Amino acid sequence: MVKVSVQGSALAFDVEGLDKILAFRGHLEVPLRHVREARADPSAAREWRKLKLVGANVPGVVTAGTFLEHGRRVFWDVHDPEKAVVVGLSHERYDELVVQVEDPDATVRLIAEALDRKR
Repeated sequence: MVKVSVQGSALAFDVEGLDKILAFRGHLEVPLRHVREARADPSAAREWRKLKLVGANVPGVVTAGTFLEHGRRVFWDVHDPEKAVVVGLSHERYDELVVQVEDPDATVRLIAEALDRKR
């Protein structure tokens, strides 16, 4: 699971527990100006069309790490697709983040409010 928070003019993504090891990453920080969108999207987390670069993938259990999808670099940390949030990025190492959070709707609202304040 990932905790998402607003840190000044950036979004912080903190990977929790064993997922830090599985994903080979414990923390990501992205300037708000590089966030294109955020949406709760269980269906995106269920689709499988990725090439693993580094991380773990056990279908139906966990997808964590860096994957290539249609030429785009995507960071994943999802166990339960029902709790997945997709964050679209520009001008970043990753084109997208697909992460499991405690409350997808609240996380999307948090990001949307931070983006509204930034504009």
